[in-house]
Amino acid sequence: MRIISANVNGIRSAYKKGFHQYLAASGADIVCVQELKAQEADLDDSMKAPHGMHGVWHCAEKRGYSGVALYSKREPDRVQTGMGIAEFDAEGRFVQADFGNLSVISLYLPSGSSSEERQQVKFRFLEAFYPMLRELQIQGRDIVICGDWNIAHQNIDLKNWKGNLKNSGFLPEEREWIGKVIAELGWVDIWRTLYPETPGYTWWSQRGQAYAKDVGWRIDYQMATPALAERARSAHVYKQEKFSDHAPLVVDYDYPL
Repeated sequence: MRIISANVNGIRSAYKKGFHQYLAASGADIVCVQELKAQEADLDDSMKAPHGMHGVWHCAEKRGYSGVALYSKREPDRVQTGMGIAEFDAEGRFVQADFGNLSVISLYLPSGSSSEERQQVKFRFLEAFYPMLRELQIQGRDIVICGDWNIAHQNIDLKNWKGNLKNSGFLPEEREWIGKVIAELGWVDIWRTLYPETPGYTWWSQRGQAYAKDVGWRIDYQMATPALAERARSAHVYKQEKFSDHAPLVVDYDYPL
């Protein structure tokens, strides 16, 4: 089973850059997309169900903002859109699809980089999401949460860590939170578990020549429950084409869908 997570920074823009063709050739069984920046009415058939896949999505109320989607070769048995928290559901940040004992979630965690107000929104999200992560973990299901978590956990996860110690995405409180998600709740960071010493950057600032110089951040994760994580066999960050300021994170699991 191949699962891809990709922040497309606008699905219409990504499609113009070849993302639709990439999906056809990717061999993906499930694709989690973040930052649609589109309303449902803006999504054409190829964006709702690319190449015959089943699609579910959760768009933000605000036009041209946020939004997540999930595509799958197999039709889900059950779908949940939203977290049940009005403040965050208005921004289209969570969609879950269940396939038998497997649950896959496409997540777009708020960024706090634009203002102190947005940083406080991010902190509120972390506070609300933590007990949800605990509840998910104790369900006994195989679960993977794919998406843009907007937090680099460790120094290895961003090139210029010394210069970002006071910046959103690498704040001590954020790093401590994601550390607890792993150490206390038992979620497994697939990339870092498979490749302990490989940075695995998935996002690059559009300022300067960050992408060309590979001055990146690893903020896109596939976080899985332990039993599913044990079946992760390999992963890669797809950089042969550039669809947005993020690159797709691809993980292969020895798991029948």
